[in-house]
Amino acid sequence: MSETEGVRERTGPLAHRVPDLAALELLLAVARLGSLGAAAREMGITQPAASSRIRSMERQLGVALVDRSPRGSRLTDAGALVTDWARRVVEAAAAFDAGARALRDRRDSRLRVAASMTIAEYLLPGWLLALHAERPDTAVSLLAGNSARVAELLLGGEADLGFVEGLSVPAGLDSAVIAHDRLIVVAAPGHPWARRRRPLTAEELAATPLILRERGSGTRQVLDAALGGLARPLIELSSTTAVKASAVSGAGPSVLSELAVTEELTTRRLVSVPVADISLRRALRAVWPTGHRPTGPARELLSLTQGR
Repeated sequence: MSETEGVRERTGPLAHRVPDLAALELLLAVARLGSLGAAAREMGITQPAASSRIRSMERQLGVALVDRSPRGSRLTDAGALVTDWARRVVEAAAAFDAGARALRDRRDSRLRVAASMTIAEYLLPGWLLALHAERPDTAVSLLAGNSARVAELLLGGEADLGFVEGLSVPAGLDSAVIAHDRLIVVAAPGHPWARRRRPLTAEELAATPLILRERGSGTRQVLDAALGGLARPLIELSSTTAVKASAVSGAGPSVLSELAVTEELTTRRLVSVPVADISLRRALRAVWPTGHRPTGPARELLSLTQGR
C-alpha cells in the first residue's frame, strides 16, 4: 500500500470529517447573536434542533465549540478559531452558488431547437409563443431540416431539443411521443384522382410518380415503409411548402401531412384522395441525446408540447 493510500484509508473522505454548511452557518449565527435560541430562530429551526446540531459538530471535530449558560451562549477558544474557518468555507460556498447560478442563467438565456419541416412550420410556432409567455428573456433559435438533419444537429451539440416525424428514433437519441399525425394523398381539383369514386389501392399509389419530400425526411420514411420502399418520385423537394405549391399548381399528386394542407383542402385548392389498405399514421416525437434529459427552457418547451 502506498503512503498516499494509507493516509486516505486512515482519514476517510473529507465529507465525513468536515461539518456540513448548515452546521457551519448555525455556528456563525451563534457567534454573531450570542444566543443559541436567537441563532435557531434565524436559521428557521427549533432550539433543541440547534443544540443537537452543535453537539453533533462538537463530536465530529472532537472539541467543545460553545459554552452555554443562563446568560447566553459564548464561543470557546476553539469555537472562535473554528468560526473563523467556517466563515471562509461559507463565503466560498456562497461564491460557488453564485457561479452555478450564473451558469444556469447563461444556459436559460437561450434555447436552440431543431425540428423537421412539418413540426417547424405548423406546430412549433404555437409552442414557442407559449414558451415566450413563460420565459420572455429566453432567446430561441429554430433550425429546420429533415429528421436526419435534426439528429445530426443534436448529436453535434448544435441544438438543445429536437422534433422529428419519422417511424423510428434516430440512433443516439432518446425520445417522447408528443402527438400523432396522418399523411394523406392530395391532388389538384383538375387531376383525375380528384374525381375518383373508389379509393386508390396501394399498388396504384406505388405505380404513380408523386411529388415527394426528399429521402431522410420523416414524411418520405413513412410513405416508403407503407409502400414497401416503392414510392416513385416525379419531383423530390426539400420543403413541405414547395411540395404543396407544386401539387396546387397541378404538377402531380403528392403525399403530405394533414396538418400542412388544412387550408388548401378547405379552399378546394387541393382534394384529399382516399387510399385503401395502408396506414399513413405516424408519431411526432421530441428527441434529445441519449442520457441527457432536457433541462431549463428545453424541459419547459417539452412540457408545453405534452400539454403539461
